[in-house]
Amino acid sequence: MAKTVIMSRHEVARWVFFIGGSSLIIPLISAKLVGKKTYILLAGSEEKSADIAYNLFSRPVKLLISTGYSIVDNIVIYSASLIQTWDLTMYRDKILIAHEHFFDLKALTVTTPLLDRPSAIGYIGSLSEVKGVLNFSQALPTILNNWQDFHVLIGGDGQLREAIAASLQVGEVTARVDLPGWLSHDDLPRYLNQLRLLVLPSYSEGLPNIMLEAMACGTPVLATPVGAIPDVIIDGKTGFIMENNSPECIAENVIRALSSPDLEQIAENGRRFVEENFTFAKTVEIWKGILQNTE
Repeated sequence: MAKTVIMSRHEVARWVFFIGGSSLIIPLISAKLVGKKTYILLAGSEEKSADIAYNLFSRPVKLLISTGYSIVDNIVIYSASLIQTWDLTMYRDKILIAHEHFFDLKALTVTTPLLDRPSAIGYIGSLSEVKGVLNFSQALPTILNNWQDFHVLIGGDGQLREAIAASLQVGEVTARVDLPGWLSHDDLPRYLNQLRLLVLPSYSEGLPNIMLEAMACGTPVLATPVGAIPDVIIDGKTGFIMENNSPECIAENVIRALSSPDLEQIAENGRRFVEENFTFAKTVEIWKGILQNTE
């Protein structure tokens, strides 16, 4: 990679390093040596990920990451709120705000009006602890007891699949919950247009694609206020925010959201927000500003 950086010095003016970029010390130094601007684009906290992925070896990996942060010219994150969440305060002066998310809004669109959809709520994503999906499954008995005609979709796969299935059995709601496994991206619009509410009970997030994809399809989203989510979802206006992801809080807020007399308007507000902020043209405009204003 370092050789490529050096050999491309006459053709490339700036280098953007994506996931894991902070640990690419030699390519980063190479870019600096040939006078090129460097950026690291973060999709999550690399230091927190190192704690999970490397366990006993997390300390040297985190040292490598912090070295990369010190070398790079700019760190690009989704939201200013992530500076503290991702422990980036000491690099505040080199942080820029931008996202790389954009969507095909011809494919991700409303095909079924909200009130014409089946009585269904759902979760779509990784079946992992960080996503809080087990908490969601534990909230379902209370939710489904209040909404007797509703069914649930839990789409995705991961290490908690068996634990979730067991939780549904304990709660005696297995017959009302569909666990189809991994869903292809091409099928997402069809599934999202069958839901009246998407629930994202995550412990940690950056800027989740599925939230924006749901909103583009006119599906209201209920989420925890983590990562850049509060920059997108304003409670009662573009979606719903829950205080935490305990099963009790999830159940209470699902019932609140489904009971909202403004549910249709909130869905429309969310769809319009994505349409205005997450097109290809808008993302190009944001990055043009980033690259032009950091000479």
